[in-house]
Amino acid sequence: MTQFCPHPGSSAFSSLAVSPVVPKISPPPVPSSPPSFGGPVTLNVGGTLYSTTLETLTRFPDSMLGAMFRAGTPIPPNLSPQGGGHYFIDRDGKAFRHILNFLRLGRLDLPRGYGETALLRAEADFYQIQPLLDALQDLEASRGTPVPTAALLHADVDASPRLVHFSARRGPHHYELSSVQVDTFRANIFCTDPECLGAMRARFGVASEDRAEGGPHFRLEWAPCPAELPEVEYRRLGLQPLWTGGPGELREVVGTPGFLEEVLRVALEHGFRLDSVFPDPEDLLNSRSLRFVRH
Repeated sequence: MTQFCPHPGSSAFSSLAVSPVVPKISPPPVPSSPPSFGGPVTLNVGGTLYSTTLETLTRFPDSMLGAMFRAGTPIPPNLSPQGGGHYFIDRDGKAFRHILNFLRLGRLDLPRGYGETALLRAEADFYQIQPLLDALQDLEASRGTPVPTAALLHADVDASPRLVHFSARRGPHHYELSSVQVDTFRANIFCTDPECLGAMRARFGVASEDRAEGGPHFRLEWAPCPAELPEVEYRRLGLQPLWTGGPGELREVVGTPGFLEEVLRVALEHGFRLDSVFPDPEDLLNSRSLRFVRH
């Protein structure tokens, strides 16, 4: 009969190929029938009871649990001190919940804000579950990336036509009164995520305080210059265009669709999803109001 011998001075196993080390473990009394594949197995891990199956415990055959509960592996028939029909393992019972879930699911699924990854890594090392150790390493490597928090984003835009009158010179002494319609756009962006709000300002080239407001929102007003309106008259009326994009790729925002398309791009880049469209959900880029949420 093969005997499990502890490795001096070590709480973990360096190899499972020859004689796997088994922690303090008390199997059921000899008269009870040994566990079978498909049937339930009860473990007492540090005083916490867990029920599972042999298929789950041996999901990773090279792990310590895989060696302990492998079919045909002899286990010393020590009686449980409580006399109950369960196997006792002297390890952290709370952390074993995540060990067992990983064996069941094959992936690491920790609650948000979990702060005991160091303990879980030590337990995974003890049980010699290498895939879990790899998953924990990936998790710790990604901890430097901030997790998006819940936020709200509103974008409202309104267009209003304005009839502009101006004198157009037709000859040396000939001036003619002309009129042209100028479409003026006013937009308000409200966002509770300062990083996204800053990206919105950068996207629309808002740098001066006369076009931006403090707090979680800012307003924009622009009017594309009609071809019939002389540039000097356009400037005299105090009108200004709206540009978007970075250096070398600046393009003018000439209407509601162009503005809302840029808002949509920035919102999606920051993890928001579209929640509502007003007034017509079927006409996204010609709407008056878009609402985004991020959970």
